[in-house]
Amino acid sequence: MHDPNWEPRIVAFFCNWCTYTAADLAGVSRLKYAPNVRIVRLMCSGRVDPQFILAALAGGADGVLIGGCHIGDCHYAEGNLKTLRRFRLLKRLLAGFGLEEPRVRLEWISAAEGDKVRCVINEMVEQLRPLGPLAWGQRHGAQGWQAASAAITPEAEAAHA
Repeated sequence: MHDPNWEPRIVAFFCNWCTYTAADLAGVSRLKYAPNVRIVRLMCSGRVDPQFILAALAGGADGVLIGGCHIGDCHYAEGNLKTLRRFRLLKRLLAGFGLEEPRVRLEWISAAEGDKVRCVINEMVEQLRPLGPLAWGQRHGAQGWQAASAAITPEAEAAHA
């Protein structure tokens, strides 16, 4: 059982053009969402390397949220399709390590969907609370992170494309 006062830490990788703009809209609209998230702005969700997600989890994050443009609306044509392929591969790998499904999440959120950002973040926090801290290092140690990192290579990604 974990500390009842524990709060999950979430790292969010958001596309500059859609999801980050929606998060900004949520802020200026004074929509309240959980303060548990730290947002990293990227130009495109297609730039989210699976290594970033593994590093966030190994570095103490209890969950990772990826946000990008809706399919067909990517400002870089097919960046979100690349994200989707990588995400599917990563989810299979993380499931093999026993990582619970709600800990890593992908959402398509347009710039006009500030309320969706609020809902997704609050929902993810509520899903992570009963799971408790991830404690990746205690579960798998440095070798577990290195093994997961080695499995996410350009060659592995190409094999599953």
